[in-house]
Amino acid sequence: MIVSMTGFGRGKREDENVRITVEMKSVNHRFCEISIRIPRQWMMFEDKIKRVITEHIARGRVEVFVTIEGEQLVERTLHVDWQLVDAYYRMLHDVRSRFHLKDDISLRDVVHMLSDAVEMTEQPLQNDALLSLLLEAAKEAVEQLKHMREQEGKALLADMLAQLEAIEKSARRIEQLAPTVVASYRDRIHKRVHEFVQGIVDEQRLLTEVALFAEKVDIHEELKRIYSHIEQFRRIVSEGGAVGRKLDFLVQELNREMNTIGSKANDGHIASEVVNMKSALEKIKEQVQNVE
Repeated sequence: MIVSMTGFGRGKREDENVRITVEMKSVNHRFCEISIRIPRQWMMFEDKIKRVITEHIARGRVEVFVTIEGEQLVERTLHVDWQLVDAYYRMLHDVRSRFHLKDDISLRDVVHMLSDAVEMTEQPLQNDALLSLLLEAAKEAVEQLKHMREQEGKALLADMLAQLEAIEKSARRIEQLAPTVVASYRDRIHKRVHEFVQGIVDEQRLLTEVALFAEKVDIHEELKRIYSHIEQFRRIVSEGGAVGRKLDFLVQELNREMNTIGSKANDGHIASEVVNMKSALEKIKEQVQNVE
């Protein structure tokens, strides 16, 4: 089974003290890139969440949003810079003396000047139960994400195989048309030579010219490679897994062969089939960009 890189998942866990929600969404990306938004005091859990994700996701950009709500999740501590407080207090005394103020210095006066001298820090409480709930929620979210990616992968596969079949049918029609190109050229050149030389034709020279043309427009090898690439494409998607890069390479190779046929064909019907093949291939290319 092939897997899409687009999906969404949500996991929730809670107990009497905490509620945790983990949401994940993924889009296509060349590599596996994981971005986690989690409350700052819980950032030490990022690596553990990433390990849960990489057990299920091989490729794509995954954005993770973690919400943790509850009581007694952190321990708050006040840190006072007493040297700075002493300096403030002395400064107030100096101001009082300099300007001969009669008012006493109150606690309120000191508190108003403490904004730079007091800092509150938050330290997460060591809570194994919270970590366990967080990882369970992450696992639930990534499993939902994976399921959606698998369902999307089925749709991608069905569409790509349909387009691949259309390419193969056009290639078969081109294979049938190819011999007629040389025959048509031979008839045209024979007619033109007759018109110019009034019936006296150097048949050997004519055969040589036709043979050169036949070699120039020969597309047997290109068609053979197209059939081979189609067979490889089907085999790879049947094996499943993270095959997006392999499929992308095959799409490029198919496009190369189609371009060569288009430049060699020298026939309107074949050119029309090449256009059909490239149109179908473009649709496959768009889908392949989203395959893991």
